[in-house]
Amino acid sequence: MLKVGVVGVGNMGFHHTRIYSELTEKGLVELAGIADINYERALRVAKTFKTRAFKDYKELIRLVDAVSIATPTETHRDIALEFINAEKHVLVEKPIASNVKEAQELVKKAEEKHVVLMMGHVERYNPAVVKLREIVKNNLLGEIVTITARRVGPFNPRVAKTSIIVDLAIHDIDVINSLLDFHVLSVYARSRRVHPNSLEDDYGLITLSYENQVDAVIETNRLTPYKMRTLEVVGSKGIAILNYLEQKITIYDEEWIREAIIQKEEPLKLELLNFIRVLQGVDKPVVTKEQALYALLISEAALESSRRNKLILIKDFVVEKNYKIAL
Repeated sequence: MLKVGVVGVGNMGFHHTRIYSELTEKGLVELAGIADINYERALRVAKTFKTRAFKDYKELIRLVDAVSIATPTETHRDIALEFINAEKHVLVEKPIASNVKEAQELVKKAEEKHVVLMMGHVERYNPAVVKLREIVKNNLLGEIVTITARRVGPFNPRVAKTSIIVDLAIHDIDVINSLLDFHVLSVYARSRRVHPNSLEDDYGLITLSYENQVDAVIETNRLTPYKMRTLEVVGSKGIAILNYLEQKITIYDEEWIREAIIQKEEPLKLELLNFIRVLQGVDKPVVTKEQALYALLISEAALESSRRNKLILIKDFVVEKNYKIAL
């Protein structure tokens, strides 16, 4: 039986724990334990899901075969390296690390240790996103012209130290990349800190120009009192509007308004099932390491664009940073 654990049981980690507990009841895995620097929280969550709690994640290493890491972004590299060096399989919630350099270090180490390293870009498992990719690939919208994403919501103190671009916009960067299968030529971004309790930017507006002449715009913030997660794809034959939260797609053309048939499922559960099946050797990662690194690269370039207040050419940025990424 595959023994799994979770490091960090705040919002996302709580749900990792919940789903692993459900899968434990089904006999698919054994939830061996959880760890959180907030030991009282770890104890509460462990009691709820009938597992062991630890304050120090290092105590989990000897107990598990695989682990989910759902801690703040700035801790991902160090925690993941501990498990990888101990030859444990790792699923890291997005982004894989604070920057591409750290991410490539993790990828290289995982390859050396012959362990699975997966990245948790949960929106790629959203059935509506899977359906939208099918719609685009089947040319139902014609030639894609532009894509617009809006991902906004209220302030969340848990991620006050993380830039909105890396925390939220990276979801849509990755989804748009997967829809187009083309590289980004340039990025221009504006971001700033607005909320008094934010330690990093909590508003961002990003423009991406792709090599197939598609332009994409992503708006994101932690200032809106309600959650909105939408993506609009405009093509020469029609448009599709995706609602991430409702898992709904509406297609408009000159004659019809149609709604796609989508079987709703919990994306995070699909993500963890994919992780387990990859470890069992019966599936491949939905999000490859190369795709996760590329999404992080574009996010990092967007941050740099905002800091410099100038357009960033991706090829020049890769050379400047001395990143070894094929473009």
